[in-house]
Amino acid sequence: MGYFGKLEEKLKVQELRKKGLSYGEILQQVSISKDTLSRWCRDIVLTKDQKKRLVENKMYGQRKGSQIAAENKKRKRFLRTKEIFEKSKYELGKLNKRDRFIAGIAFYAGEGDKTDGKGGFANADPKIIKFMVKWFKEFCAIPLSKFRGAIWIHEGLNVEEAKKYWSILTKIPENQFHKTYVAKNKIKSRKIRKNIHQYGVFAIRFSDSNKQRRIIGWISALLGGKIS
Repeated sequence: MGYFGKLEEKLKVQELRKKGLSYGEILQQVSISKDTLSRWCRDIVLTKDQKKRLVENKMYGQRKGSQIAAENKKRKRFLRTKEIFEKSKYELGKLNKRDRFIAGIAFYAGEGDKTDGKGGFANADPKIIKFMVKWFKEFCAIPLSKFRGAIWIHEGLNVEEAKKYWSILTKIPENQFHKTYVAKNKIKSRKIRKNIHQYGVFAIRFSDSNKQRRIIGWISALLGGKIS
């Protein structure tokens, strides 16, 4: 580039700077080094409004950059979690009947009713509830007509919608549900509930003391215990 070409380029750069454009914006229009740009524009004084605009744009750029970084981090975490889940699924393999039997005993040991003669299991996870309904049918030979459902839900959530949801999931008719327990919101409490289950916690109940004691016996055998 000759002298006049260089001068023309310099004048263009200075004109852009006088209009309040940032160095980054100018470099998008003119192919020069940042050092040259800085040298050509160092004596140009920007107005108060122009400086304010540049500061606002910089702050916006920083926020935008942070958002992009956060999204990238979130996506990487999602892909890493997906990879772990796929590996876990492969490690577990396909469950056979005995695997399902042991899994149900373990679930009941954690969330089942241990009161002598009272059969019941409660959880908020629909996948676990669905598994346990099938488990009670398969391994305890409990017919659908013997099941009773119960919902524990927070005040302000849709009770009727919750009944419909759990009834469709479990195939237990709503007329076999006990009265729903609605937990009142504690207005004065400082505790913040992080997990509010839309459909509440669902309990599968059945009245068959012998079968409940049999389950407790399976748990005892699994853990190497004795009759208490």
